[in-house]
Amino acid sequence: MGRGGERRRTPVYDVELGAAVERAQQGDEDGFAAAYRMVQPGLLGYVRGLVGEDAEDVASETWLEIARDLGRFRGDGAGFRGWTATIARHRALDHLRKQQRRPRTVLIEHDVLELPGRQDTAGEALESLSTDRALAMIATLPREQAEAVLLRVVVGLDGPATARVLGKRGGSVRTSAHRGLRRLAEQLSSGRVGAVTCSASRTLKDET
Repeated sequence: MGRGGERRRTPVYDVELGAAVERAQQGDEDGFAAAYRMVQPGLLGYVRGLVGEDAEDVASETWLEIARDLGRFRGDGAGFRGWTATIARHRALDHLRKQQRRPRTVLIEHDVLELPGRQDTAGEALESLSTDRALAMIATLPREQAEAVLLRVVVGLDGPATARVLGKRGGSVRTSAHRGLRRLAEQLSSGRVGAVTCSASRTLKDET
C-alpha cells in the first residue's frame, strides 16, 4: 500500500521474516518485535477491511493468540503470514458474530490466490494508493471477492495460501479474484493509475 502500508513482499522479505519468527520461538523478544513490525501493517489492513473501526482491538486479540501459540507454528516467513491471517480472520468473524453485524467490506472470492505476483498490475495499482482509499475501493466488491483481494494485495499471500485461509478451492478463488480485480481496475481511471487500469484489464483478459 502507499502511505502507512507494508513494503512489497519479496523472497528476501520472507527470509527475514522467517528468521525473526525462528528467533521469537526461541524466546528472543527482539525477534518477535521484528516479526510484528513486518506483519502488522498488512494484517491490520486486512482486519480493517473486515471489521472497520474495530480493527485495532481485533488485531490486538490476534497478536495475543499469535504470541500464545507461536511455539506450535511450523513453517517459513510466507507460511507465518498465512498462519497469522487465518488467526486474524477467525478473530474478526468472532467479533462480527458478537456484534451481530456483517463485514463492512466485500471480500474478493478466493480466486485471488492463483493470480500472478509481479504481473498483478491491478494489485500494484492498489498498493500505490493510500491505505484508506484502497480499502474503500475494495469495500465496494462483493464479500467473497473483497476478502480474497485483501489477502492477496494487502496481506501479500499467494494463491494457495489465500485458498487455505478462506477454506476454498484454488479454482474458485482464482475466478473470484479475476472478477474483483477487474471491477477495481474499472474504478482506477485517472493519472498513472489509469494507465495501470488498462494494463490490468488486458492482463485479466489474457488469463481468462
